Amino acid sequence: MRNRTAMVMMISVVVTALAASGGDAASSMKIGVMDMQAVMEKSKAGKAALDSVRSYSMTRQKIIDGDEQELKELQQALEDPNSKLSETARQEKQELFQSKLAAYDRRIQDFNREIQEKQRSMVEEYGKKIAEAAKAVAQKEGYTAILDKGNEALFRIVLYHKPTLDVTDLVIQEFDRQNH
Repeated sequence: MRNRTAMVMMISVVVTALAASGGDAASSMKIGVMDMQAVMEKSKAGKAALDSVRSYSMTRQKIIDGDEQELKELQQALEDPNSKLSETARQEKQELFQSKLAAYDRRIQDFNREIQEKQRSMVEEYGKKIAEAAKAVAQKEGYTAILDKGNEALFRIVLYHKPTLDVTDLVIQEFDRQNH
């Protein structure tokens, strides 16, 4: 959220500077736009990071699936009308089921927290790396500013731009060069 607020403020400063200085400054400014999410998804390092988080998540899901299967089997045993369990054995199985169900719920919450933290950490780390790649592209190509377009799902920052202003592919190339 802070990054988005900072970006909106930066855009406001650029627009204000353009308006205050008239057409001369506007003609000398070179502004590019990029799709940060596309850089993450299409770059080699970004793909590797996303795959790592996906793999981590899938490993956790397999554990949850195993716990879920165990719970289903316990529940089926408790609901089996042909079961010859004594009342004491049934009560013990019911307590075991409740205990395992509580542990299952805690594990899901813990895993979700872990995965969210891993995603947040990855986005933060790679956001900085992508910003460095964008800065390098801006310096090499003479851009005054490169803005993240944002996306429809979160917050679109750039509502319109000429396709020639899109430097996403250049940033992907630079990002891959810096993070090989």
